Amino acid sequence: MENDPTKIKILIVDDDKFLVDMYSLKFSESGYEVETAQSGDEAVKKLEAGVKPDIYLVDVVMPVMDGFELVENIKQKFDGNRGLIVILSNLGQKEDVEKGLGLGADGYIVKASATPTEVVNKVKEILANRKYA
Repeated sequence: MENDPTKIKILIVDDDKFLVDMYSLKFSESGYEVETAQSGDEAVKKLEAGVKPDIYLVDVVMPVMDGFELVENIKQKFDGNRGLIVILSNLGQKEDVEKGLGLGADGYIVKASATPTEVVNKVKEILANRKYA
């Protein structure tokens, strides 16, 4: 089961360890291979080390490098192995959503208005729409 090529790899980036653990469990239970990072810097280091996620689930409010900067970084430095980018944040203002999507995110989910199961389902929906777009 380890390194199963049929598994979709997701990189969850959030500085809140509780949320990282909770979303990791939900995505693992749904059959995803889960990689985690607790900062934008840590995510970049993992990408530089060769991690190639199919999906990035990125929080916005993080120290040092916020999620918007991380999305820009992924787009600029790792476009060749760019997966689906979904921002998962409590920043739900129209400007925040527009900024995230404008930077190249494929989806934007507001944490406060989605249960972990809904987040998994929304990511699946965004992935399915992208595959057939």
